[in-house]
Amino acid sequence: MNDLHAYMKECAAEAARVARGVDRERLAGPTPCAEFDLRALVNHWVVFTSHGLERRALREQLPEQLIERDFTADPAWAEEYAAQLDRAVAAWADPAVWEGEIDLGSAASPASEVASLLILETALHGFDVAAATGQEFGVSAEAGEFLLGVVEEQAELYRQYDGFADPVPVDADAPAFRRAVALSGRDPGWTPPA
Repeated sequence: MNDLHAYMKECAAEAARVARGVDRERLAGPTPCAEFDLRALVNHWVVFTSHGLERRALREQLPEQLIERDFTADPAWAEEYAAQLDRAVAAWADPAVWEGEIDLGSAASPASEVASLLILETALHGFDVAAATGQEFGVSAEAGEFLLGVVEEQAELYRQYDGFADPVPVDADAPAFRRAVALSGRDPGWTPPA
């Protein structure tokens, strides 16, 4: 739990930093997720990695109005996202939250597994938002190794449900997070079209 919570806190802080660097004029622009423009991607990222992260800790379902909300309509969305990330990370600080399973609607999974997947979502979509806005999503070597391990464990299942694309070639000695991004089907060198 201690390591996972540290990675959650680290990735949440980096997500908040990247969010603050999003230029509103780019919200209609492309992202590494071909099915999402930046506005749709940011809204997905905000709801599932901050509100969803807290709701999972509290064993609550996300209300439909949150899933459908356009967070980017509020000029202060990045600061609100940062505050919500802080609340979510704080909810996971309780050791009892890590016990037992969390009901995901269609199935229940161990709390630590749910947390790992949410940390991964925070980082991978953080990479997407960063790439789309000319930023980098940076993590420690330890967090990168953790994220790579989660991708390696989940990649084939995610591909079955179109959550990941085919792996993108990357140097075997590339940093672990870069390899995680590539294994998830994202091009680590992606930049917006000119």
